[in-house]
Amino acid sequence: MKGMKRFLFIGLASLVFMGCSDSSPSADSLLEAAEKQEAGVIQSLEDMVLIESGSDDLPGVARMADYVEKRLRKLDAKVSRIKTTTGTADIIKGTLSGNGALRIMLIAHTDTVYAKGILESEPLYREGNRLYGPGVADDKGGIAVILHALDILRKQGWQNYEQITVLFNPDEEIGSTGSGEIIADEGASQDVVLSFEPSPARAMLGADGVLLGAAGTGQAVMTVEGRAAHAGSAPDQGRNALLELSHQLLQTEKVADDMDDAQLNWTTAHAGLKRNQIPADAQASGDVRIFSEEAGERLLAALNEKVSESQLVPDTQVSVRLEPGRPPYMAGEKGIALARKAQAIYDELDGRKLILIPRTFGGTDAGYAGRSGNPAVLESLGLAGWGYHAKNEYIEIDSIVPRLYLASRLMMELGDEYAQ
Repeated sequence: MKGMKRFLFIGLASLVFMGCSDSSPSADSLLEAAEKQEAGVIQSLEDMVLIESGSDDLPGVARMADYVEKRLRKLDAKVSRIKTTTGTADIIKGTLSGNGALRIMLIAHTDTVYAKGILESEPLYREGNRLYGPGVADDKGGIAVILHALDILRKQGWQNYEQITVLFNPDEEIGSTGSGEIIADEGASQDVVLSFEPSPARAMLGADGVLLGAAGTGQAVMTVEGRAAHAGSAPDQGRNALLELSHQLLQTEKVADDMDDAQLNWTTAHAGLKRNQIPADAQASGDVRIFSEEAGERLLAALNEKVSESQLVPDTQVSVRLEPGRPPYMAGEKGIALARKAQAIYDELDGRKLILIPRTFGGTDAGYAGRSGNPAVLESLGLAGWGYHAKNEYIEIDSIVPRLYLASRLMMELGDEYAQ
């Protein structure tokens, strides 16, 4: 990439990098360093994709933990392992100490959604501008951007920060149930948190982007209590909980369709233990996405109202509850200011635009990181890609240099800002 709109330098070098100190690297040198890192990023991605690390594949997740720990140590970071609250895997925490005032945290996750053995059916391969592989975008691309951006800054001698904290958690794809509170605690002491989930591919969005909002996650649980009976000789004496559950699922299927800040999709169900017994109990659970606590309250009220409208099987009892999960992420004024900085940096790159994505119903650990309200938080600083959680996941190779440049330049600008 030849990369930047060039400014006229005649004794005005300080204009190349607004607000930078005399010891800060220039924008040109950062871009050149990012270009030199591209091949290394591709190699890092290939190394990581070949480590299968589905959330439930604990040996695979452990190998990813070993990998990122080794890489952080090569960056001269102090590294520690933190057990998740569920005790199943390790969060890898790296810290770097500088001589400035900025406290910044970089987050990404080491787990993927894919089952063990996925590489047999979906192998790693490169085709044109795309590198394919399970987890390559979500979120091994984000890990690669963090590691290589920090390498750029280390080689440039930049230390205008008090502390950089890096957190790689192993359970994001299953709700960060064991790491969420740790991320929230670490985030509360930061000035800034940058989260490196992928950005939608330019082929899909038309431009690179950063994310300003993501839904909180939760679970809706519907339970039906009926009455058991012999399915052959006395079915009428039973009260079929399975049939009532089916009726209520259909009745509540579209309950959130008129809500722009809530979403519900029923996803699992079970009932009965024996073929020849009318089931006395049945239960279903659904994926819930909400942008506020109030949205959850309205969703629950709407569910209860719908359930009360009609009953298919007399003498059955139906109850619904919502179980909260990951909190929503909303960039707010501080996060939007970060996004504007990112846009200005992208404007220096020939042919690249950065759009601000208002929100998504997808969840993100940025919600935990910003829950305290203390740090400015920005999401989707990872590589541009598509197909995550699906077949043929990929990243766009030509997003590597811009994303490295953005991450390193943004950290430097923030270092100067907080030093003032």
